[in-house]
Amino acid sequence: MSLFFLALIPANSVFGEILQWSITGDILYFPADNGVDSDPAPILPSLGGVLSLKIVGPLRLELTEDIYFTNYEYNSTLGYPMACNPENRSALVIGFITALQFTLNFSLGDKGAAFRVYAGPAADLRIVALAIGLNHLADFTGDIRTDAQLQTNAIRDYFWSGARWFMPVAGIGMDFPINEKFLLGFDLRAWFPVYKTWTGENFSTIDGWRFGAGIRITGNR
Repeated sequence: MSLFFLALIPANSVFGEILQWSITGDILYFPADNGVDSDPAPILPSLGGVLSLKIVGPLRLELTEDIYFTNYEYNSTLGYPMACNPENRSALVIGFITALQFTLNFSLGDKGAAFRVYAGPAADLRIVALAIGLNHLADFTGDIRTDAQLQTNAIRDYFWSGARWFMPVAGIGMDFPINEKFLLGFDLRAWFPVYKTWTGENFSTIDGWRFGAGIRITGNR
């Protein structure tokens, strides 16, 4: 909704000069190598938006939001939640990846194209809910190995403990003018599981990383 009102700001106003909005669409990749039978690498669509504030020269401060949905189960042997196929699901996770990043924009000639590089703190703020459509006899056994509610609680506790929601982001992008009002952008991003440095988890190096590739449409002011 805030993006809608921002788009109505006249381009020649003070706010129109320093603020920009973008709508984004991405494909997110969550690599995993935990050595067990689960979905090893979920690839998820994501929608989001960006509010960008010009600070000085090519430097901008951007607030970004990306939303995704995926299924999880809990491996009680490893003490670890794993993304999984729908038939093995215990919990539905709705993730709101929120970042506050500094962005440098570099002009590429006189035709309006630009190159971007950015980095900053980010948080994956996850809502963990019991998956929909479970069988109440087969999926609620009182044993965490098979009980969907117990697994959902364990998944929620895991993600919200040890600051596992904190995942700084870095990325690059390019923008090209579509017309006088809009830019078409392409982005590549990575989110870093820095929490592994203090939680002491002994999983594979790739586990916990996030990668994204997508497009953005930006109001050109």
